[in-house]
Amino acid sequence: MSIISSNNFHKFAVMFLKNISLLNFKNYDEVNVKFTEGVNFFTGNNGEGKTNLLDAIHYLSLCKSYFNAIDSQNIKRETEFLMIQGDFDKEGKVDAISCGIKRGQKKQFKKNKKEYSRLAEHIGLFPSVMISPSDSNLILGGSEIRRRFVDSVICQYSKSYLDNLINYNRVLSQRNALLKYFSKGARYDQTSLDVWNAQLVPLGEKIHKERKSFLDEFVARFQEHYNFISEEKESVELLYNSQLSAGSFAEQLSQSTQKDRVLNYTTVGVHKDDLVFQLNDFPVKKFGSQGQQKSYLIAIKLAQFEFIKGLKKSKTTFIVR
Repeated sequence: MSIISSNNFHKFAVMFLKNISLLNFKNYDEVNVKFTEGVNFFTGNNGEGKTNLLDAIHYLSLCKSYFNAIDSQNIKRETEFLMIQGDFDKEGKVDAISCGIKRGQKKQFKKNKKEYSRLAEHIGLFPSVMISPSDSNLILGGSEIRRRFVDSVICQYSKSYLDNLINYNRVLSQRNALLKYFSKGARYDQTSLDVWNAQLVPLGEKIHKERKSFLDEFVARFQEHYNFISEEKESVELLYNSQLSAGSFAEQLSQSTQKDRVLNYTTVGVHKDDLVFQLNDFPVKKFGSQGQQKSYLIAIKLAQFEFIKGLKKSKTTFIVR
């Protein structure tokens, strides 16, 4: 594998990752790579590790793999740990970032040799946007993938959103556990359920408000990029579908109590949100050609890059597989 660098693309310049070192990461025993400010291209035969190197950059930016959420599965076979290290140059200030994972142990993530107490403290410091063939799941997959996309963008610029999301999922898990407890024969207690409702509602409302605010601005950028790609030959829409748009979250929770008890889980809330992708008033998933779907995805990713770059007012890493 080889790396080609160019400084002729500065209008697309990325945050300057000066170097990266890998040890026992996926197919790599050990490798040290230096980058130049500008655009860097990785070339090589299939199976040499180009995608794995890109994924390592994603690890340093967002504390996780883009392709495999199970950290231990990213450790090279027949080894016990992995290490990823890199230096980010941000307007002359260099930060050393490292990620260490041992089988059966907690992941260690450090900035300038100081370990984070919470990984959430790192998210957003070094914004990153990845585009990959696997992103077709954003269109073809379930609503969870599209929610995750929205969350991944917002979390890179809003710490409060990430905290609200973490707390919402924690409370939701507790509420669902209580519903299952009732179904196993325990006496139904509305007061106990109301305790979780009272915590879930304000968190859900904040998340809904933030998602709506983000999408109101994001959609315009997306449409602009798609119009450029398609030369304005097609019309596209990206719609936010949320139960909370229909009325009070508290009232919906109350009205769904019996249904929740039957199904043993919470049937309303922002964990049911979805994005609706349309092309010429029809679903892209069903009626868009492969070329149109790819154009749709590229426009989404370019809009994501532009949006984060504008908000952070700094360079953002754009990773293309």
